Amino acid sequence: MCVGEDVLPPGPLSGAVAGSVKFTTTLTPPERPFLSVGWSFNRVNIITSTSTNVTNPGHVNRISLDRATGSLELRNLVLEDSGEYTATIIPDGGLQIQGRITLNVYALITGATIHSPAVTLIEERSSTNLTCEATGSISTRVWTKDGQPLLPSDRVSFSIDRRMVFIQPVHSSNHGVYQCRVSNPVSFMAATYNLTVNFGPYNVSILGPSTVPPGHRVTLQCTVDSVPPANFSWMFNGNETHVNSSLFVIERLEAENTGNYTCTARNMVTLKESSTVLHLRASCSAPCWSLTALVMSALTLTRST
Repeated sequence: MCVGEDVLPPGPLSGAVAGSVKFTTTLTPPERPFLSVGWSFNRVNIITSTSTNVTNPGHVNRISLDRATGSLELRNLVLEDSGEYTATIIPDGGLQIQGRITLNVYALITGATIHSPAVTLIEERSSTNLTCEATGSISTRVWTKDGQPLLPSDRVSFSIDRRMVFIQPVHSSNHGVYQCRVSNPVSFMAATYNLTVNFGPYNVSILGPSTVPPGHRVTLQCTVDSVPPANFSWMFNGNETHVNSSLFVIERLEAENTGNYTCTARNMVTLKESSTVLHLRASCSAPCWSLTALVMSALTLTRST
C-alpha cells in the first residue's frame, strides 16, 4: 500500500546535458531513519538503500542519496536520462510512501544564426526568406523585428516549426533588424540579421525658408526616404545648376536668386526618381529691390538690345 503522493513536488524537472539535477523530496528527517529508500528510473532500479546500498551499474559515481530525506542528486546528465523517476520510502513503523516526477534533459543551445539568400531586394519586385538555425534541444523560436514581435501578415508567413520566415513580396516596412531567439527550459541564444530592402525615393521635400530678406544667406536642404541613399540634383527656374548634393546654398540673396528651386532625388538601385519644388522670394520686411530699380533695369536692357 502506498500513501503520500506529495512526496515529490509537481514536475517536470529540467536539466542540462553534462549538468546535474536534484530530486528533492518534501520530507523532513524523521526521528528514526527510514527503513528503506529506493529510486527507480522508468521502473528500473537506480538505488535501494537499507542497511547497505545497491546501485545500478549505470549510475555508479553519478548519484548521491540523502538518506535523511530521501532526496537524490543525479550528475553528468545525458539526454537518455529523460523520463519518469520514482521514489519509494518505507518509514520505521509506517506505511510505504511513494512519489513520481518527470525529468527532461536538454542539450544547451549553441550556434544560433540567421541566414537569407544573397540577393538584392527591391520593394514590390522581390521575395525572400530568413532561416533560423541552432544546435541543441530546441523548444521554441521567437522572432522579432526592430525589437517588436514579428507577426504573420499578408506578406509575412512562418514555417510550422517557425524555423523560417517568408516575406513575399518585400516592402519598405520589411527593412530592418530581425532577431530569432532560440530557447529551451535550460538555455537560450539569440541571432540577429539586418535585412536590406531597397526602396524609394519617397517623401521628397525641401527644408528651408520660402521668403528671405535680401542680402541674407539661404540654405535649402533636400530630404527623402530612400534605401540606398538617393543621389540629388537641383534646377533653378528650369535650368541645371550642377549642384549634386542634398544642400543648395545661396551666400547672398539677390533678385536674380528668387524663383523656383527643384530638387530631384534618384535611387540608383530601384531606378526611380522623385522631385519637389520650393518657390523662393524676397521678404520685404527688410529693404527690397524697388520697383523703380527693376523698371530701370528693364529699360537698360531694352536700350542695349
